[in-house]
Amino acid sequence: MTVKANILIVDDEANTLASLSRAFRLAGHEAVVCDNAARALELARSQPFDLILSDVVMPRRDGLALLEDLKNAGVTAPVVMMSGQAHIEMAVRATRLGALDFLEKPLSTEKLLVTLENALKLTRLESENRELRSRVGKHTLVWNSDVMRRVMAQIQRVAASETRVCIYGETGTGKELVARTLHEKSPRSSGPFVTLNCAAVPAELIESELFGHEKGSFTGAVQRHSGKFEQAHRGTLFLDEIGDMPHAMQAKLLRVLEESVVERIGSDKPTTVDVRVIVATHRNLESLVASGEFRRDLFHRVVVFPVELPPLRNRTEDLPALVNHFVVQVCTQNNWKPMPISPDAVELLKQYAWPGNIRELRNVVERLLLLCETELDANAVKLALPGLSRAATTEPAVAGAAESSRPLSERVLAFERSVVLAELDRHDRHITQTAKALGLERSHLYKKCQQLGIDLQSLPRHD
Repeated sequence: MTVKANILIVDDEANTLASLSRAFRLAGHEAVVCDNAARALELARSQPFDLILSDVVMPRRDGLALLEDLKNAGVTAPVVMMSGQAHIEMAVRATRLGALDFLEKPLSTEKLLVTLENALKLTRLESENRELRSRVGKHTLVWNSDVMRRVMAQIQRVAASETRVCIYGETGTGKELVARTLHEKSPRSSGPFVTLNCAAVPAELIESELFGHEKGSFTGAVQRHSGKFEQAHRGTLFLDEIGDMPHAMQAKLLRVLEESVVERIGSDKPTTVDVRVIVATHRNLESLVASGEFRRDLFHRVVVFPVELPPLRNRTEDLPALVNHFVVQVCTQNNWKPMPISPDAVELLKQYAWPGNIRELRNVVERLLLLCETELDANAVKLALPGLSRAATTEPAVAGAAESSRPLSERVLAFERSVVLAELDRHDRHITQTAKALGLERSHLYKKCQQLGIDLQSLPRHD
């Protein structure tokens, strides 16, 4: 299918402007014309063009001067020069100034369209290259631990299907990375991967973001807008923080999931979409269903295959690999020289609770790279994580010397164990009631007890 392009044509001859613009429009493109360099620079600054076609010989300011002005102004659209008085020196100068091509008048329609096609291909390749460079290592899941091995096995099992997946996990644990991995391992990998954070979009705008709107359908709708579902056609739509979606929108989302049809705001024309939906949340959806904040029918639509991501404090075996991964990523993006990390520094990082999880670790690694010269060492870790050094040197008011010497990770686990045991005792060892009190699903409570060394088999069960 021909891609519709927007072209700016600059020439001081009215007949040339008319014939060239007509040729492009007959081929299905849009053309904007002007007869001087000053106006052309103004237009190029104010709106995007896929190609700028400019004459060289023009009064006041010629095309080569315009080419310099465009580059200095940061205009990235490819520029093709044309002239009826062409010579080698002129073409060489235009090329050195950054022109994509130099055409000799009179121009044939066939040559024009081939030049445009080449310009569009080049622009697309440059865009893809920038995207690939910005994504170096950014969307890679890094793991060594047994707990992540089980998660990866689940991902591998469900990725190739059309099954809807719900990813549970604390903020910063990498839920979007898992969703992207599911997409890239699926038959839809060649299609788009589109994301929407339901918690980040105001309630009055989320319908437009999901389903789109027509021009003039509400105040501020100055042009037609395709929603996330249309953008994700034949690909994957990732709805992050689905638990924060406004209740009124949940019914509309349910309808789309059931019928695979969307309607833009201001339109009564349905649009069929082919989208795999993956959702994620840091909240307990079962509790939200019980409280009436989340629709039960929508819950059963989106939570077909749950995947739970562990917090970083429960997968500290992955820390060395994650640190090395972020060192390479940050150094690549900043053109820095990578540094190793000392074993002592790794041990200190393992003692930290990581409330911000992997997202926080990435920021700490960047901080360490700025603090260190040749190696990420323990002293730098203490500077980068002031809370860690205070925890290691400050004795809690109710704790003894033995408790204050324990690593933070052990203290966190001990505290969690005491809380779980207290709730089990308070609810007379009733597993369902204890899970509800802790805001956990029954299966999550079983996993938590196993992790904390609590033998539920030795406790009398009442359910």
